[in-house]
Amino acid sequence: MRAFLLALGAVFALAGTAIAQQNYLVRPGDTLRIEVLEDATLNREVIVLPGGSFNFPFAGTVQAGGRTLDQVVALVANGIASNFTTPPNVFASIISLRQSEPARRSGARTPAPDPTISVFFLGEFAAPGAKAVPPGTTFLQALAVGGGFSNFAALKRVQLRRTDPLTGVPSVITVNYRALTKGAQLNNNIILQDGDVILVPERRLFE
Repeated sequence: MRAFLLALGAVFALAGTAIAQQNYLVRPGDTLRIEVLEDATLNREVIVLPGGSFNFPFAGTVQAGGRTLDQVVALVANGIASNFTTPPNVFASIISLRQSEPARRSGARTPAPDPTISVFFLGEFAAPGAKAVPPGTTFLQALAVGGGFSNFAALKRVQLRRTDPLTGVPSVITVNYRALTKGAQLNNNIILQDGDVILVPERRLFE
């Protein structure tokens, strides 16, 4: 009897978690898992950018911030529908939530962490997401911790996106990573800044 009650409690706990996820409003910094039943190669984890969006193959930019998972699923499904003969079955789940700063205890002292900057790896990375790297990390060094590229990666058009913190003006630097792997030299040794976004676009047909 006790085992039955424990099992029943676990079922209700899982159901409660599912309901909580469906009612949750997505925030920047959250990591989502998007799956397409008809094409497993599209399955991936995506991180929601500060502006509330993420990129997904065929769907382009998906505005997820402030929306429920069901609404995100509908946006992705509509975005990729033209690539399928029947409406695709899309599923979304929350992998991790944006980390909140822990409350400080009065009078408590904690060791100062090593300084890091946040760099966002987006698009056709095998493991996209926000990663903490030491100050002074270069563009190429950062690619080494990006988890590798997906099969859809357009390696000739890797982008470094940066927003000037003073003016708010965005800039984009495009790097031919494929050429670099064949011996080409980078024009300058790009030092990353906090909040930089490294975006690998989806490869075009015959690219």
